[in-house]
Amino acid sequence: MTQQQVLIIGSVWVEPNSSAAGKRMLQLITQFSERGYEVTFVSAAQKSEKAVDLISMGVHESFIELNNISFDHFIKKLQPQIVLFDRFIMEEQFGWRVAEYCPKAIRILDTEDLHCLRKTREICLKNNIDFSQEELLKQDISKREIAAILRCDLSLIISVFEIEILKNIFKIEESILMYLPFLFDEIDIHQQQRWKYFEKREHFIFIGNFMHKPNVDAVLSLKNEIWSKIRKGLPKVEIHVYGAYMNQQIEQLHNEKEGFIIKGFVEDAAQVVGNAKVVLAPLSFGAGIKGKLTEAMLCGTPSITTSIGAEGMYDEFPWNGFIEDNFADFAIKAKELYLNKPVWKQAQLNGVTIINSIYNKEKNGKLFFNKIHQIEQNIEKHRVSNFLGSLLQYKTLQASKYMSKWIEQKNRLIH
Repeated sequence: MTQQQVLIIGSVWVEPNSSAAGKRMLQLITQFSERGYEVTFVSAAQKSEKAVDLISMGVHESFIELNNISFDHFIKKLQPQIVLFDRFIMEEQFGWRVAEYCPKAIRILDTEDLHCLRKTREICLKNNIDFSQEELLKQDISKREIAAILRCDLSLIISVFEIEILKNIFKIEESILMYLPFLFDEIDIHQQQRWKYFEKREHFIFIGNFMHKPNVDAVLSLKNEIWSKIRKGLPKVEIHVYGAYMNQQIEQLHNEKEGFIIKGFVEDAAQVVGNAKVVLAPLSFGAGIKGKLTEAMLCGTPSITTSIGAEGMYDEFPWNGFIEDNFADFAIKAKELYLNKPVWKQAQLNGVTIINSIYNKEKNGKLFFNKIHQIEQNIEKHRVSNFLGSLLQYKTLQASKYMSKWIEQKNRLIH
């Protein structure tokens, strides 16, 4: 029996040490590979030195071009059984080509997070207005992202909060949605025993990818509104800021006298998070699961974040530390968590419960592939029941196809 082919169309190359999105994509690739699928990963993006070597993992790699007939030849030859789009923009670019040249392939969209939710919150924050359902519904990015979800056979949603938004606000049928959070091995007692204990840890930490605007905003909030309040009670303690793609705005915040230390990119995030006593993440906007906060739990490091930071991440379980939206209270709780060993230890145990209960790789992976097999068994019926998706597929196929072909022809004439 020939191996089933999976084609993953990436918006960027896989960088698990740079972002939570990179870790997520590597988890999905691993899930397919471990179940015997032959995986091909393609992207039109430039590859940086931070990209993981997928070929060494047995994954095929290929560069593709936007608005170019070469992709049509490529997918006709490959004939994958499953095509996974990395974020809705990739579905917009390549979805019609997949539907035309590989119509029987199951089309899966990995949203990473709901971009429309994150962007609408950013707009509301910038304009000093309250986030509302009305603001979310009127954004162009919402229309684009929801259309991509409808056109696919299945969309992977990383947060329970986002599942509720899609069902209740956008009225998306549950049959084309699947809750699939990050996928982690269980934290067992042996792993916990390897963690550095309270007395051996020091300093606060923030870690994130600085191409991601919520991270830039969070570090500015730390510097301008929170850190001086924390330092008043802890004059010798530092905060260490790590992350990929650091810009000048962040680098200029470095101040050794104030204990605000900008460290830059780190190859092994787990090591620095595992040495720190507390993770700080005062996120004012964003969406999805925050990789810095699951990383904290995996390293036995308690955290303080906002309600948006923790949103959709912990079900009904106690948080791995504190959730505070008021920055003055945020600073008070940071000092309490830093100094109070019993509170710190309980927060650490809360993180273990959250990871083992919600992010269990074995349990969630099994559910994911059961869903794929269910769709495979009767894909036509599955698509017929998603009438709006069929309608959008028909209309978008025509519009996107002819726009893309026009760009393709224009590029050919230029060259």
